[in-house]
Amino acid sequence: MPIRVMLVDDHAVVRQGLRMFLGLDTDIEVVGEATNGAQALQLARQLQPDVILMDLLMPEMDGITAIEIVRREMPDTEVIALTSVLEDNMVVGAVRAGAIGYLLKDTEAHDLVNAIKAAANGQVQLSPAAAARLVRELRTDPSPEALTEREVEVLRLIGQGLANKEIAYTLHISEKTVKTHVSSILGKLQVTSRTHAALYAVRMGLVEQPGSVRNGG
Repeated sequence: MPIRVMLVDDHAVVRQGLRMFLGLDTDIEVVGEATNGAQALQLARQLQPDVILMDLLMPEMDGITAIEIVRREMPDTEVIALTSVLEDNMVVGAVRAGAIGYLLKDTEAHDLVNAIKAAANGQVQLSPAAAARLVRELRTDPSPEALTEREVEVLRLIGQGLANKEIAYTLHISEKTVKTHVSSILGKLQVTSRTHAALYAVRMGLVEQPGSVRNGG
């Protein structure tokens, strides 16, 4: 089954361009388009897409607000913020709202395609510039001792960009057990998203950078 993607941007030319090159990949199907956050929510509830590419600066309802509602109502739908804005408050706001990725609109087409496929598998997708800003914005350094040895292992693999199924395979445990560990890690680190957890893995020195932050995507 192809990855079902929804496009949210108030500029028709951007949506048209995205639809055109995403349509060249047989693993991806663009199932809908919206021009603002409010319209995106209505459409997402109907379509239940796998991944949403979400602009942040839009009329009626901004992208960050829409991301937060999508993630609360549709936890199986991943959201990548795709924007031309690289400001600390926007980057941090989008990730805190639950975006699994933050990419700039000058991202190469093949990197964006790879980011969509990775996001569909629950892998963090950040542009290098966004990752750097997020790491800088993390205000506290949680002690690794607060995590169990197994949780540290899971956190390291999250930071390397692995999805739950891949973590389960690597550690020879069930995917359900991985989900339990991830929930515990998020609670102990006092973060709400897998993306933030990956960045803490960087801050703790468990990995050099979020695993999916390579070549801009």
